[in-house]
Formats: sequence, C-alpha cells, structure tokens
Amino acid sequence: MADVVSHAGGWLFDRVMAGWDVTVLVADSDATRPLDILGVRVVDLEAGLARREGHPMPQSLALDAQLYATEPRVRERLRHVLEHELSEEVTLWGDGVAVDRPVDSVRHPLSYAARAFKAQAMAAMAAPGQVDPAELFHSCDLRNGYREFRDLVPVS
Repeated sequence: MADVVSHAGGWLFDRVMAGWDVTVLVADSDATRPLDILGVRVVDLEAGLARREGHPMPQSLALDAQLYATEPRVRERLRHVLEHELSEEVTLWGDGVAVDRPVDSVRHPLSYAARAFKAQAMAAMAAPGQVDPAELFHSCDLRNGYREFRDLVPVS
C-alpha cells in the first residue's frame, strides 16, 4: 500500500475526482485508511487475482513494476491483458519495467487537491514527507496512443 500511495496516490486521487471508478488491489486489506483518504475502492489482492475471466476488464490498469517482476500471477494476468489488448492503457511505476510492449515515460502533474490528499494519506501511513508536483510512470497504450489520456503527458 505504501508504494501505491507514494508513487501513484495523487494520480489515483485525480482520476477519482474526474469520475473514474478506481480500485486498488492490496495484500493487506485490513489497514486501508491511506487509500480511503484518496477515495479509491480497496479489494483484497487474492480476491482480485481469483476473479474469473468472464468479468469485464478495466479501461486502465496500473501496477508497481516490482510487483509485476516478483509475482507470477500478476505477470501472467498482465501478459494476458497485453496479448489480447483487453485494456486501453497499462501504466507502471518504479524501476525495472520489462513488458512485451513499447513503454513510454509519462508523468501526471498533480492537482493542488491531489497534493493535499496525498500528503494526508502519507501521514496516515506515518510516512509524512514532501509531495512532488508530478508523479512519473511508464505507460504502454494498447489502442489509441497514451496522448489520448489527458492526465498522462510524455516526459521530454
């Protein structure tokens, strides 16, 4: 949960405020206060991974590159999504991004509200600190080009 909040908390908050339904899968779903502050829905990782194929895929997927590298079930599920283009956008944060698609570096400039709510979420994790004005990601778009997602802009 700490990685989600510190790397993508502002972006997720801004998407919630823009009307997106944002769900975060976490291994420990008992202490979700930081994610509650951001306004996202929290689902247990095991329950999310056990979801059957018949359910619709989300328009956008975002995950920690380290989780992709270390969790075989996550890697298998994402490879299936990429192979069959089941989502429009896949976005990762962190180092070690190695997916089977071209990946572009993108950033999301945080709204002032996102900075404030992210700071509160970090404080709730007992990890207060300065909130940067933008969050950096690696994104591969599967259908329209990442430029179609107005909240992610290329890193020059």
